[in-house]
Amino acid sequence: MTKAELVAEIAKKSKLTKADAERALNAFIDTAKKTLKKEGGLALAGFGSFVVSKRKARKGRNPQTGEEIKIKASKVVRFRAGKALKGSL
Repeated sequence: MTKAELVAEIAKKSKLTKADAERALNAFIDTAKKTLKKEGGLALAGFGSFVVSKRKARKGRNPQTGEEIKIKASKVVRFRAGKALKGSL
């Protein structure tokens, strides 16, 4: 599903205009980004939780040359599905 399809579905189910639905979705995305950066986690009851975790620096290989390279440490966002979401699948 693309963002445009998601906006259309939100608009249909909530009886909002597509423009209002897109503004709501964009507001959620912006708020989620800020919350993850500031607090390191975001939990949505019945859906799941997003958690920022640290990935250690490691060695990798360039697939074209086989040369060993260093991969820097980084932060990644992980999603864990909630019980209700798992049950609906």
